[in-house]
Amino acid sequence: MPSDARVHPSALAFERVVADYERGRPGFPDRAIGFLDERLSLAPGRTLLELGAGTGKLTRLLAPSGVRIIAVEPLEAMREALGRNLPDVEVLDAVAEDLPLRDGSVEAAVAAQAFHWFDGQRALAQLARVLVPAAPIALVWNVRDETVPWIRELTSLIEPYRGDTPSHRSLRWKAAFVGSDAFLPPELTSFPFRHATTREGIVARVLSISFIAALTAEERVEVAAAVRHLVPTDEVAFAYRTDVWFSRRRPAG
Repeated sequence: MPSDARVHPSALAFERVVADYERGRPGFPDRAIGFLDERLSLAPGRTLLELGAGTGKLTRLLAPSGVRIIAVEPLEAMREALGRNLPDVEVLDAVAEDLPLRDGSVEAAVAAQAFHWFDGQRALAQLARVLVPAAPIALVWNVRDETVPWIRELTSLIEPYRGDTPSHRSLRWKAAFVGSDAFLPPELTSFPFRHATTREGIVARVLSISFIAALTAEERVEVAAAVRHLVPTDEVAFAYRTDVWFSRRRPAG
């Protein structure tokens, strides 16, 4: 695997699985996008910073608002896919903890499936620097709905492989906000989301998980076979809950 000291070692495995990521990862529900458009005040003439933009799964849904998006993504393969998907979006090779942006140059920020990977304190310090006072910030995650029995079994299948890989589910990422004088405590709004996909799409979704991507080829074949066995039908609606955590930079003074 390539080496990049700027990111968590587990995240480097994403470089291997961009095709699976594109094929298997869902987008986000219309209601969540509408919520983001409104709460982030996305519109032409405004600038939105997206941290850990990946292949642009969220970026492509926010771009129609007309907002100027600056997408930050440190992994080269992800960045290349983002550039192919959205050639008009400005993409920076950078990390949330070291943003190559001027002070007060951004009016809103968002991160999808990403903030738990960051050093939260350093990332919020950078956001406090580049955001204008009172600027909004949203952190977004699609969370598996484990009230569905086979999805609960899917989680039981993959979690033993996690090791020390960061997880949004632990909520440890919230500690950075508790210790921050620059941001208000984040508040949660959730949206139900059913992603229409296929058995093979769910296999790709699982293979795109960082700690699954880091397994040996033989282990990945075994995981894929187990996932195929769990998914009940060839075509399926995968149940998620989309969590949007909303905060705001404190006003000046």
